[in-house]
Amino acid sequence: MAIAHDYLTQRGGAERVVLTLMKAFPEAAVHTTLYDPEGTYPEFAHADVRTSPLNRVEALRRDHRLALPLLAPAASRMRVDADVVVASSSGWAHGFATPGRTVVYCHNPARWLYQTDEYLGGTAWRSPLGPPLLALRPFLKRWDRRQAGQVDVYLANSRVVQQRIATTYGRAAELLPPPHGMDAAAPREAIPELAGWDPGYALVVSRLLPYKNVDAVIEAVRGTGRRLVVVGRGPEEARLRATLPDNVRLLGGLSDGQLRAAYADAGVLVAASHEDFGLAPLEAAAFGVPAVALRGGGFLETVLEGETGIFFDRPTPEDISAALAVSDHHGWDGDRLTARAEDFGEARFIERIRSIVLDAGRST
Repeated sequence: MAIAHDYLTQRGGAERVVLTLMKAFPEAAVHTTLYDPEGTYPEFAHADVRTSPLNRVEALRRDHRLALPLLAPAASRMRVDADVVVASSSGWAHGFATPGRTVVYCHNPARWLYQTDEYLGGTAWRSPLGPPLLALRPFLKRWDRRQAGQVDVYLANSRVVQQRIATTYGRAAELLPPPHGMDAAAPREAIPELAGWDPGYALVVSRLLPYKNVDAVIEAVRGTGRRLVVVGRGPEEARLRATLPDNVRLLGGLSDGQLRAAYADAGVLVAASHEDFGLAPLEAAAFGVPAVALRGGGFLETVLEGETGIFFDRPTPEDISAALAVSDHHGWDGDRLTARAEDFGEARFIERIRSIVLDAGRST
């Protein structure tokens, strides 16, 4: 049994899924192209992580997007000697070679190939990464679809992704929502940057990428008395910091204990991104915190309108601000929120993934 993942260079929902897979299969090694211990969750330091030769290049570990032209051949040369490989994939891990069977937990077919403009935050040719990506795209699509055809079992994290797998690869996929992985009862740690801030602020937990629309959330609170905490890292960080208003704090590199504290003291979570699965509202709900979320994608599967959150229709400052005002005057039921989070608990996920892998192993 082995686990595979695209690259362990950041902290996000996909990486949390790998941590849960490690709990489900504690003896399994984790195979990945790139591993940056400082950029991802510290729990991986205790795992048997095996990397590609690309990992020797520090610049690629720091920014995996620089490795884009090299990742397909690197993934093809990754060999995982196991009877069954569970691949957590949004682009590369489904292409690792193995003599056994492959079960792919798909977070999304490669967004940079099939949703390029959305991934880059605008028309591709206007982005510095756009022209080289467009030039590589025909080759990468052929590679991607060829590797997908060799997968034995596909799992989808949401109905949106389930449909994309069918459209992109012509494959059926079982729906298996990921666990939120946030233990509200675990210890919390103080956040020095929030010293003097009272509870009740708005919170964003997101990678800082164009399609996450964090800039629209910041604009929604600019010039108001509403305080906003943004937790995340990414290519947009420098641009966002350059004009950050006094009522907004942008925090990166929080420990899990600090992230739990950020959730616990929040009054509302704001989720304005185009997501394949709406994980952050479930993490917030575990602490009894409602969400204001974009009406679309995975949020439609995790946010119950009027019960655990409020939707807005466009990721604009005006729509976000209006939804926040509605949330302020809504009577939220903390018990209902925590119950919703429990629907997506880790134990349920582990039980199902173990069953699927067992069935796959019997087929070898």
